[in-house]
Amino acid sequence: MTGEGGAPSDDLMEKVVNLCKRRGFIFPSAEIYGGFRSTYDYGPLGANMLRNVKGAWWRSMVQERDDVVGIDAAILSSPRIWEASGHLANFTDPLVDCRNCHERWRADKIGESCPNCGSTDLTEPRAFNLMFKTYAGPVEEEATVAYLRPETAQGMFVNFLNVLQTTRKHPPFGIAQVGKSFRNEITPQNFVFRTREFEQMELEYFVPPDQAQKWFEYWLDERMRWYRNLGIPEDKLRLRHHEPDELSHYSAGTADVEFLFPWGWDELEGIANRTDYDLNAHGARSGEKLEYFDQASGERYVPYVIEPAAGATRTMMAFLLAAYDEDEVGGERRTVLHLDHRLAPYQVAVLPLSKNDALVPLSRTVLQKLQPLCMCDFDVTQSIGRRYRRQDEIGTPWCVTVDFDSLEDEAVTVRDRDTTEQVRVPIAGLDDEVRRRLG
Repeated sequence: MTGEGGAPSDDLMEKVVNLCKRRGFIFPSAEIYGGFRSTYDYGPLGANMLRNVKGAWWRSMVQERDDVVGIDAAILSSPRIWEASGHLANFTDPLVDCRNCHERWRADKIGESCPNCGSTDLTEPRAFNLMFKTYAGPVEEEATVAYLRPETAQGMFVNFLNVLQTTRKHPPFGIAQVGKSFRNEITPQNFVFRTREFEQMELEYFVPPDQAQKWFEYWLDERMRWYRNLGIPEDKLRLRHHEPDELSHYSAGTADVEFLFPWGWDELEGIANRTDYDLNAHGARSGEKLEYFDQASGERYVPYVIEPAAGATRTMMAFLLAAYDEDEVGGERRTVLHLDHRLAPYQVAVLPLSKNDALVPLSRTVLQKLQPLCMCDFDVTQSIGRRYRRQDEIGTPWCVTVDFDSLEDEAVTVRDRDTTEQVRVPIAGLDDEVRRRLG
């Protein structure tokens, strides 16, 4: 849904948020206790879809490549990691308070007045560290301080030698990870776009220093292609290179994959040339030489790192926004999510035409035939038309209807979500038909 000039319509965000709550994609966390700010629980549909987003990323970045391996590093981590990485000193946002209404804001995200009350009576900006601090052990003292990781990247850097020695990979090669990160954001906002607890999908790709620019450009193209391939239209994606004054302390170049959200262009993913900053920093702090020895040439060097880093939760949100549509079928308005089948919470819904004692058992036999192939829903409630609309609204690509003719011809009707076209398929060949549609 778009307004004039291709800009997202003003109410798109509200409609998608309402759909997420109503259909079981995303719930406010601790809702029965009044909620807990900036935390969300992923319901049955949301858990499926988020898993599919992460699975699609892992398939593209690890499974379909022979130069990338995965790890799963700890969430709790030593302060020494964050001292070496610069996070304790540099991972800050500028915080201001409004003296009139006492709201707090990131100074770089507002103008000269408070977004809440309009007052210009603001405090001077002060640095606020985004790290979540805790204690590992029964006594809260300086010696037991630990941190929840604000990014997954550092776990890959400190495991560089472990992975190098156990996999016998050599640059260019990558280490990938998907997992939770935590940032004590000053102003969480825009649903699940910016939250204090979120999931990241990150790759650290280690390359010879003289090949860094080539691989930086490669990953820019590769990551844009991934979003397009999974259904985000060209006009809702762009690549924005950072200006020199925007660059992080470790970066020789960064570009963001941006999506046209209802509030405007915003970041989906950052791709950065981190140089050899991280490996040198951890090497100096730990006393270990985090370098690669090329036996063929006799050369030793600290690899440069190209990092594509995406947010799984905000990426899921972008796919929902891009897929949302309202159209007319048979003279009736319907809401539909045109999700790629690889991302949809369910790929198939099996729907008996009625609760008839003969149809339901046959429908369950059909369901069991398809469940090994993909995620399936089973629904016998309300009229078949209303069930079609419900599956359209949650993005299910295909509905399989078992009707009274199925008892005679041993066939079912397969309905396509996007075209609403229906074809008759023998039950004996249904699994092959679904495999074909799944690609």
